[in-house]
Amino acid sequence: MGVTTVTDVRQTEAIAAQPDGTAGVVSKLFRSDQGGHEQVLLCQDRATGLRAVIALHSTALGPALGGTRFHAYASDEEAVEDALNLARGMSYKNALAGLDHGGGKAVIIGDPDTLKTEELLLAYGRFVASLDGRYVTACDVGTYVADMDVIARENRWTTGRSPANGGAGDSSVLTAFGVFQGMRAAATARWGEPSLRGRRVGVAGVGKVGHHLVAHLLEDGAEVVVTDVRPEAVARVVDGRPGVTAVADTAALVRSPLDVYAPCALGGALDDETVAALTATVVCGAANNQLAHPGVEKDLADRGILYAPDYVVNAGGVIQVADELHGFDFNRAKAKAARIHDTTLAIFERAKADGVPPAAAADRLAEQRMADRAPASQWLRPTLV
Repeated sequence: MGVTTVTDVRQTEAIAAQPDGTAGVVSKLFRSDQGGHEQVLLCQDRATGLRAVIALHSTALGPALGGTRFHAYASDEEAVEDALNLARGMSYKNALAGLDHGGGKAVIIGDPDTLKTEELLLAYGRFVASLDGRYVTACDVGTYVADMDVIARENRWTTGRSPANGGAGDSSVLTAFGVFQGMRAAATARWGEPSLRGRRVGVAGVGKVGHHLVAHLLEDGAEVVVTDVRPEAVARVVDGRPGVTAVADTAALVRSPLDVYAPCALGGALDDETVAALTATVVCGAANNQLAHPGVEKDLADRGILYAPDYVVNAGGVIQVADELHGFDFNRAKAKAARIHDTTLAIFERAKADGVPPAAAADRLAEQRMADRAPASQWLRPTLV
């Protein structure tokens, strides 16, 4: 493996503050309301160029489960903070999906198009193995089924593998299905029927998940408008489909006449500027961590925009890979993902009863499930087949 290091963030304050004196990611980890993570590892393998962060937010419900993101971050600190935020989101997502899993996430720092090699993925797989089942990984932005097959050669806790290697395959299939179920629930809450027929839906990001979502929307009779930073991704969903049109960028999309806005790319999609410009009265998409900062959920509610919490509606993928741990059955996993419709409706009802935005209602339900469960020391690792 070469010169390799594993740094447990619990044991150091080396990056506790930035040079300008502002709080760093370690201070946020230990001291902020958004902290509370159980464990964070900084992983490095110099021989392969691997630099990675594995963050475990909670194992109250069981082994932490969450994907591995491969992304060229602007800074190492940004990568750590993304891992922390994503891991926390997975705790809430898994709780409301009804899974016996806590929340974790990993990020590999760098451009996957230039840095990703088989040797690097194997080195990363050994770091996952070092956690001895406390973390179960899967695909995320920048990683694919073929990558999981490689990583799984070094550990027993990798999901999202190919069917040929005993896995569930592409988890984006049920992620998109679950988002569509959440959108149907939002349509019921907003317009009184669980259908997008005749509605104009804007999809920002038509990659692994977004292009599957477009297919569900067209089948349901919706008119779809799309955008993506990659022209080839736009061409794939627009060519030969009369129900789909494209606009230049996300700024143009949110300002165009829409009934539903579906952010399906990276996080932070719902910032002050976007919320102020939105024409849609429903927001429901696949992206993680869509709210750019606390308070955005209230701004959406104040504008009369119904927001379907991202970690609720995009849980289909994690439902799929969790099922893989017990011998994957697609129909069983799809039936579980279909329940996202009912869960989303229940959140809207709880929000109305409590007089809070849906995001707050979802958090309360997830936190209650985590609090009600036995201490983490009492869970057993999943049976791997």
